[in-house]
Amino acid sequence: MGAAIGQVLPFAVGVALSPVPIIAVALMLMSQRARLNGPVFVIGWLVGLAVIGVIVLAVAGPADSGSNGKPATWSSVLKLVLGLLLVLLAVRQWRGRPRPGHEVEAPKWMGSIERFSPGKAAGAGAVLSGANPKNTLLAIGAAAAIAQTGIGAADQAIAYVVFAVIATIGVAAPVVMFYALGDRSGQILASLRDWMAQHNAAIMAVLCLVIGAKLIGDAISGFSM
Repeated sequence: MGAAIGQVLPFAVGVALSPVPIIAVALMLMSQRARLNGPVFVIGWLVGLAVIGVIVLAVAGPADSGSNGKPATWSSVLKLVLGLLLVLLAVRQWRGRPRPGHEVEAPKWMGSIERFSPGKAAGAGAVLSGANPKNTLLAIGAAAAIAQTGIGAADQAIAYVVFAVIATIGVAAPVVMFYALGDRSGQILASLRDWMAQHNAAIMAVLCLVIGAKLIGDAISGFSM
């Protein structure tokens, strides 16, 4: 199981450092329903990651994990596809980054976050973790990497839980800060929101490029064995 956890760490960090969800939870924590919507958003986030994990592990878990230390062909193919998609996403993000002096336009749905009900907050968390292109690719990659190790179902579940917990740090940290600091967290959350919004594209581009390159390298190594 240790090998599986080691495999998923880069994926988990990539999901945790997701600017848009962090901006979303920061905005919720500055609303009147902050005390409820913040934690509910995090719960929805975990549910979104859990759904991907259950599906991928159910499909890939019974598959051949490879023999004689050689990764299964399906695993190398999946890594190659995911890696290429992440590199393409990195290029798209970099090309779409704001130029110096230009203000970043927030997605229209963010303008209504302060009026979200707890149900909408949970739904937003689930969508931003499970349906966000980058996070979906990384969660699939993590679950597939776990399945490839060939460990038992219980150990696979534990390894994926570790991935999900680490991947949640980014959106959970502002909530913890809100409860720990109270009103004093307002200025910190506002600064975090503004910084993340300004550098969203650059952060996404770097993360996707680094993890995409790693996956492509792993795939090439698997094919050459």
